[in-house]
Amino acid sequence: MDAVSGIVLAGGRGRRMGGVDKGLQPYRGRPMVQWAIERLAPQVEEIIVNANQNLDAYARFGHRVVADEIGGYSGPLAGLHAGLKAAAHALVVTVPCDSPFLPQDLVARLRKSLGDADLAVAKTADQAHPVFLLARKRLLGNLEAFLAAGGRKIDLWYAALRVVEVPFDDEAEAFRNINTREELDRA
Repeated sequence: MDAVSGIVLAGGRGRRMGGVDKGLQPYRGRPMVQWAIERLAPQVEEIIVNANQNLDAYARFGHRVVADEIGGYSGPLAGLHAGLKAAAHALVVTVPCDSPFLPQDLVARLRKSLGDADLAVAKTADQAHPVFLLARKRLLGNLEAFLAAGGRKIDLWYAALRVVEVPFDDEAEAFRNINTREELDRA
């Protein structure tokens, strides 16, 4: 079974949270990114944090930090691109920094369903969660071509690939993310 590199996506601007770095915002006494790292770490062989600001703060969590090579805060695909380039393993899983409830069996279930597909995406009911994906590192060239052509939407990128959607209906709440101050206060 191929080893897995985990990428925690923390490279956004945090616009909906007032322009603050979401991953570093406290949730139940700890930064949100710490929750994501702690849930993901037992499931993978390495953790890479993708961040575009406060790199030293993210490095304090003890994992390699990589910034987007594509400028302008280009979204999760830019983070996946940076992570694929840095990953040591043939499989790469991504999770967002603002989802402290991610499933503790995320990687196992995505990997089990991957088969011959290019990537596996978590899904609850009829909603795919494209930032919770397991991809093959060999997709790097394909992703680079998509990005070079101006593509930025993750679901448009993977629409041309062999994708399997993996049901997580039994853990639908695990994919809830925290985007705003109000959501953080309620969580």
